[in-house]
Amino acid sequence: MMKSNLKLALLIGFMLIVEYSQAQVKIGPKLGLNLSTMTLRSPMVWVDPKTLIGFNVGIITEISLKNDFGLQSGLIFSTKGSKYSSDSFDVYVMPRFLEIPINALYKFNVGSAKLFLLAGPYFAFGIGGTYRTQNETYEINFGTGEDKDMRSFDLGVNIGAGIDIKNFEISTQCGLGIADYNQMKVRVIGISLTYLFGVD
Repeated sequence: MMKSNLKLALLIGFMLIVEYSQAQVKIGPKLGLNLSTMTLRSPMVWVDPKTLIGFNVGIITEISLKNDFGLQSGLIFSTKGSKYSSDSFDVYVMPRFLEIPINALYKFNVGSAKLFLLAGPYFAFGIGGTYRTQNETYEINFGTGEDKDMRSFDLGVNIGAGIDIKNFEISTQCGLGIADYNQMKVRVIGISLTYLFGVD
């Protein structure tokens, strides 16, 4: 039984290696804008967030698979947050994250260009940021204790579309946060430009 399982595992591993060796891998830089909100709800407070403009920058990798399908991942530095207003003052919450997207891609030809759709989860890790009023600025304290401002881990789903013109990709996507940051959830609309090194 053990020998049969070993043979099956080796066969699957060999098939994956062959499949990966035939796939085309591209890599390149990504730069864009974020339009983000962090919805704040609690039993005692309901604050309507206003959109903040941030940015995203990083490295993207694309693996082309069969039948116009592919996978996209990478490492992205991303700034997010919101503005909260009251009658007497405004508060800006501006966390920074390292984000790992894992998106499924579907590309199809439109003349000399390719349109594409993407969807998949992302995992993000808080690495800093600030919250400020008109007079004071404080560092965001990430963690899970009662004295912490936010949890450091974020999980969400990306949905987007774009166009690929000779390895230049222009895309827009919506990131919907699932994780709860002390009654906060992050939503981001991103607009990005990516250049991928590789040959079609």
